[in-house]
Amino acid sequence: MSIATLISEIDAEIIRLQQARALLAGAATPTAKKRGRPAKVAVAAGTVIAVAGKPVKKRKLSPETRAKIAAAAKARWAAQKKAAKK
Repeated sequence: MSIATLISEIDAEIIRLQQARALLAGAATPTAKKRGRPAKVAVAAGTVIAVAGKPVKKRKLSPETRAKIAAAAKARWAAQKKAAKK
């Protein structure tokens, strides 16, 4: 082997090592990953926004169901008022 080929092989190895070092140094930065347990549920103003990264679909009630819920709530309030008067 000649000296020129040895030098070119050493230069190639140095380049490979520098690339590997840069790759490892980039992965080891503290800003690459947040510490702690990842959030499973994102909550804003008491409503669930997302569960495990997926947006939560808003449920829609039919007018009949809404009326049933309203009637049940009014009955509960009436029962409470009646019990409070006694």
